Amino acid sequence: MTEPLFYIDRSSILEGRIEEARDGMRDLAAFVAEREPQLLAYHFYLDEAESTMSVVAVHPDSASMELHLEVGGPKFRAFGALIRMRSIDVYGRPSPAVVDRLREKAEYLGGASVTFHTLQAGFSRLHRP
Repeated sequence: MTEPLFYIDRSSILEGRIEEARDGMRDLAAFVAEREPQLLAYHFYLDEAESTMSVVAVHPDSASMELHLEVGGPKFRAFGALIRMRSIDVYGRPSPAVVDRLREKAEYLGGASVTFHTLQAGFSRLHRP
């Protein structure tokens, strides 16, 4: 069975850009929902101060994340004027192509750190029997 990938990124929202960022979050979520039916979850969160945006995505496999990065690439770039990405964390085993693309994404959105975490133990109930 292929291993799901859990993706979390955190970005600082640039001063005075919160409303544009909110619009961008809604637009990107709708765009992804329409074009990526394989994606299990895709959510945007704001902290209490509305200064940090977090994205949480659950992909069924690395191919899903690769498609997401290809389809969403131009939309992600649009966020460059609104945020400074601080970190990307991926839990699971992405393909080398995904690793390269995530590093590129982190660079053009502010030079964020990218950390990959390898599963050691646990289980998921993400697929219905």
